[in-house]
Amino acid sequence: MGVENVYMKKSILITGGAGFIGSNLTYYFLKKGAEVTIFDNFKRLGTRANLAWLKESDPKINVIEADIRDKNDVSKAVKGKDIIFHLAAQVAVTTSVTDPETDFEINARGTFNLLEEVRLLSKKPIIIFASTNKVYGGMEDIRIQETKTRYQYRDYPQGISETMCLDFHSPYGCSKGAADQYMRDYFRIYNIPTVVFRQSCIYGPRQFGVEDQGWIAWFIIALTMGKQITVYGDGKQVRDVLYIDDLVRLFELAVDNIEKVKGEIVNVGGGYKNTLAVWTEFGPLLEKLFDRSIEVKWADWRPGDQKVYVSNISKVEKMLGWSPQISVQKGVAMLYNWIQDNKNLFSHI
Repeated sequence: MGVENVYMKKSILITGGAGFIGSNLTYYFLKKGAEVTIFDNFKRLGTRANLAWLKESDPKINVIEADIRDKNDVSKAVKGKDIIFHLAAQVAVTTSVTDPETDFEINARGTFNLLEEVRLLSKKPIIIFASTNKVYGGMEDIRIQETKTRYQYRDYPQGISETMCLDFHSPYGCSKGAADQYMRDYFRIYNIPTVVFRQSCIYGPRQFGVEDQGWIAWFIIALTMGKQITVYGDGKQVRDVLYIDDLVRLFELAVDNIEKVKGEIVNVGGGYKNTLAVWTEFGPLLEKLFDRSIEVKWADWRPGDQKVYVSNISKVEKMLGWSPQISVQKGVAMLYNWIQDNKNLFSHI
């Protein structure tokens, strides 16, 4: 039996399943024939629209409208599942600073709830957890050099690896970092097959980006809807970026090779070959797509804004034979086209 048919017998739970990454994962595994259950509180912008799109694809999709902070709802949701993709989260650093308690309850307590309810099951499902590169903190001691269009590491040409010391900077870093470590430890202590993805900037269709989170999508959406965009700092900040289809493919590879990767923590992103400076390089790319010059508003640096973050993804490349296939230029163009084709979804902007 080929891999294509394996998922027809699988029951999958996706927490945060109506979000950007979750809806793309849901769509992919529905097409594989899996029984997919979405667990989402539908508080985030765009989740209702994403659910409507998913129901067009498969009206029989299972939906649990609930909150990851509610142990009873989590307990019901995990029963009988073969695979859990845990994506439910508070995702913005800025929001965590203004409301650290809610950030903790969702990211740390919510993940703990999930792990505890899985621990009580006789058959332990695979859990793939979306963590973040923010667990490495500000990395102020790393030397950086400036070029005409970007900042770059002086001593880490391939980016930051998993051996970098953890430094939970910001309430968001603390809550996701705690969840990250609980995931690893519940493998070691309770033999739950967990895998942690420390994700960098992910972008693509179904992403309802806002100024504080999802910057690639936000810039394109704002410009499409005639809104001004603000660039903080000098626009030379660099991030490695990964198109959603490449990430979805990696989720599947991790499940298919769980004996090889269970208990592991891996950096996941575009790596050093897929990086983008926030405005000095992204700006010209956007001007070409929109076929016009773009004026932006400039503002001071935001607290904790790293001049560079690039993931070293060599560990996951070696373990699973995976590497990003979609270039920055191609991925941004595909996202641009999707937004142009779905302007009606952004009338609230």
